[in-house]
Amino acid sequence: MGLISELLLPAAPLRGTAWVLRQVQAEAERQYRDPATVQRELAEAERQLLAGEIDEDEFDRREDELLARLENRNPWT
Repeated sequence: MGLISELLLPAAPLRGTAWVLRQVQAEAERQYRDPATVQRELAEAERQLLAGEIDEDEFDRREDELLARLENRNPWT
């Protein structure tokens, strides 16, 4: 093995791990903002409101968060 290989091989597992973590993060963000997922969560919040499990304020808070996810913005700003 050459000098370059000797220096780069020990870092290869770290680069591979970093790549995997980036892929997992990207998929999590995709699912988090998926309109179908947001719609299901909104329907569940509405069900809870109608069943008396949450109050109107809690429903409004959840609805704002879910709509912010669709718009790709921070709901707390």
